[in-house]
Amino acid sequence: MGALSLRLPESIHRHIREIAKQEGVSINQFISSAVSEKISALLTEEFINARAARADLEKVDQILSNVPARTPVAGDEL
Repeated sequence: MGALSLRLPESIHRHIREIAKQEGVSINQFISSAVSEKISALLTEEFINARAARADLEKVDQILSNVPARTPVAGDEL
């Protein structure tokens, strides 16, 4: 496991300390989890963008043309 020295503004450090305490985890565990979530989000975005770049828009239009026209559920009109 690697060690990392990190300097944070006091306000962020305070928030991290409070949230970690509320969650019942250490500050290190909280930061590790937060960084893992961010990495996961970035990798997911990269994966989706790569898949979208390979998309055949004509096929997408063909598939969507098979969806029946229906009145939207209340609240979904926009």
